[in-house]
Amino acid sequence: MRRALIVVDVQKDFCEGGSVPVKGGADRARAIADLARRTAGNKYTHIVATRDHHIDPGGHFSDQPDFRNSFPVHCVVGSDGSEFHPHFAPAAVSGAVDEVFYKGARSASKSGFEGSTATGTPLAEWLRARDITGVDVVGIATDHCVKATALDGARAGFTVRVLLDYTAGVATDTTTTALHELRQAGVHLTGRPVVLD
Repeated sequence: MRRALIVVDVQKDFCEGGSVPVKGGADRARAIADLARRTAGNKYTHIVATRDHHIDPGGHFSDQPDFRNSFPVHCVVGSDGSEFHPHFAPAAVSGAVDEVFYKGARSASKSGFEGSTATGTPLAEWLRARDITGVDVVGIATDHCVKATALDGARAGFTVRVLLDYTAGVATDTTTTALHELRQAGVHLTGRPVVLD
């Protein structure tokens, strides 16, 4: 099996100090960078990353967010918060990450499979063109964009694992629900997520 690692939204706004911080995000950013450096070119045929890339995502931004479907303004194109977290950025620019997929310019777009390269190639198409059949998913947040990416990967026909040791969840209840949904969809789970609510 040719397997790819998908690193989901390890961006400043989703880590401590950001506009929608997930506790443990910065620590996971460091761990994911280490994973990417150790496994690039051997365990994984390719490593890709996704980025929230909002211009006008409608109701996804709210002054009174519910933190499930709506959130404070975050990851606006060109903002500092939209950049990769400093713990992960060196791995992303050092060649460990083969491609970046941008999502959510004008929608909520939680799943990395809704993202495209800067030239418009969707994630699933990019993976299939490289004969990838299995993906491992890591990143932020377990109960939101990681879950959505893993579920869409399974729907697209990939064999999907979520490496929970390399994820951070927003809250215990939503993470527990997410893990149930992932298991029901046939996604294999390894390790335990960081949840510090």
